[in-house]
Amino acid sequence: MTTTSRLSHLRPSILFQPVDGSFAAFFRIVFGLVMFVDIALHLGGGAVEHIWAAPRIHFKYYGFEWVHILAGQGMHLLFAVLGVLSICVALGLFYRFTSTLLFLGFTYTFLAEKAAYQNHFYLLCLISFFMIWIPAHRNFSIDSWRGWVKSDGTVAVWTLWLLRGQIAIVYFFGGLAKLNYDWLHGEPMRLWLTAYGDYWLIGPYVREEWLVAFFIFGGLGLDLFIAPLLLWSRTRYAAFAVSLTFHLLNNWIFRIGIFPWFMIGATPLFLAPDWPRRALARWRGQPFTPAGPITTTAPKKLTSRQLVATTLLAAYAIIQLLAPLRHMLYPGDPSWTEQGHRFAWRMMLRDKRVDAQFTLRDPRSKIDWPVRLDRYLVPWQRKVIVNDPDMVLQFCHYLKKEKERQGFPDYEVYAQISTSLNGRRPQLMLDPTVDLASQSRTLLPAPWMKPLQTKL
Repeated sequence: MTTTSRLSHLRPSILFQPVDGSFAAFFRIVFGLVMFVDIALHLGGGAVEHIWAAPRIHFKYYGFEWVHILAGQGMHLLFAVLGVLSICVALGLFYRFTSTLLFLGFTYTFLAEKAAYQNHFYLLCLISFFMIWIPAHRNFSIDSWRGWVKSDGTVAVWTLWLLRGQIAIVYFFGGLAKLNYDWLHGEPMRLWLTAYGDYWLIGPYVREEWLVAFFIFGGLGLDLFIAPLLLWSRTRYAAFAVSLTFHLLNNWIFRIGIFPWFMIGATPLFLAPDWPRRALARWRGQPFTPAGPITTTAPKKLTSRQLVATTLLAAYAIIQLLAPLRHMLYPGDPSWTEQGHRFAWRMMLRDKRVDAQFTLRDPRSKIDWPVRLDRYLVPWQRKVIVNDPDMVLQFCHYLKKEKERQGFPDYEVYAQISTSLNGRRPQLMLDPTVDLASQSRTLLPAPWMKPLQTKL
């Protein structure tokens, strides 16, 4: 008997037990509306122009150098189309088709500009991929009302646990990352709170250590324990209230975009899967009619399709559990080196104040030419790229290629970058004697990176 045959005869996982699919419909609506608001803010607030359209240089993720920006008004048009697609997803209109296009288009915008990375941007890419496979249009959708999808209103329980698991991973690894020296000693929170002295309620106390401790240990505790507390029925509603308060407070003070609102909308995933149908029946004054048939009896044998799905879910879970830990493969603090910082849910852990100077050197005459950053980078890029050694390296490669296009080959590029991390005394981040234009991009530790030596 082959290995595949043996696996297919194993007792099926609870992953394929049917549950009420109304939770998926509610989440589909939340996801579609959050995506629409985020896209509309990008278009209306000018972010599409100054992040994707205006810069002459775009920074790439390793391995995705082939992803390029659309020319002309292409990015504006793409975001407009994504806005329409997000509404279609929320309504459940041509759901499989529109959710696939939304994932492809939104993930393209993410990959096209590394300097614009944000954790919620990455999270929405992951969720948009899930939505392709989750049959969230079986309930409360135009597709179901029109009869384009045949369903008894149930979905496999793996769809619920996939979404719950992803949200739990964001929280837990966000908390795990906070178990570091700087955070436990109040930085950079202490540094940031001083900017909110004019805020109602907290303004008079922003320099008080008890307020710093409240944010430090409150945020740490919530991230580490909120998911299990939401799953336990005895603490679920209290945890729900704490989570709601936390995200509203985050939004009020730190203004971190749509992330708090998305997490608020995702919190009901930890309730019973039939809660939207029960709530709707109560609101209408009607008796609750469950979706069905819902049984606890699993089939005796996994189908080939279920076996493939189980394997893929296990592989995805392993990747998501290991990726946030990859910083352990690199020497130094990831808040300093940036290696292993992205795709790891490391949130609000670093404040960098940077003074950066780039120099072009003619190797023949040994004459140095200072680089005017405003000739190449828009203001937001000048603030962001100097924090990240990989983007600094990309910029140095770009400068060398520019000189080659002008007929001056073999120019060297040096960077003197003095950085203060979380209020420390500034120190050099990179070796200023290394010609960065001659260094290759790799996923290995950067030998031209200086270790963090200054104390907090």
